[in-house]
Amino acid sequence: MGQMMSEFVGDPATRPDYTKQSTFDPLYGFPEGRKERVMVATKEEMESAELPLDKRDYCAHLAITHRACRQKVWPWTYKCAHEKHEYLNCEYEDLAYTINQLLSFGSYIMRMKEYERERRLLERAKRKAARAAQEEMD
Repeated sequence: MGQMMSEFVGDPATRPDYTKQSTFDPLYGFPEGRKERVMVATKEEMESAELPLDKRDYCAHLAITHRACRQKVWPWTYKCAHEKHEYLNCEYEDLAYTINQLLSFGSYIMRMKEYERERRLLERAKRKAARAAQEEMD
């Protein structure tokens, strides 16, 4: 139901098509470029912590911390709620780029941010075109 409602919200001329790539340069508005994602945990750390392959992403350092806490306080794993929250929050905000996620710009948050950026740039282009047309008439 929510997806159907979103089709009617906003100006259709400035609504980005989420099935296609962005019409604007991905570096537009980033004079120094976008922040590069950096792996904090090294391969050796992930191997020594016996981290499963599906957890070896940009949040691996938090997964290692969470697993170490769980081992330290076992069986009272509820004491690691803070570490678990940090790890899950990292996963939510910035999921690992697998093949499927790369096609959809990464995590849910990343896709929302890219959609909103595209929408705002489309609205800006529309305003600039209207201003240019107004100046020509004057």
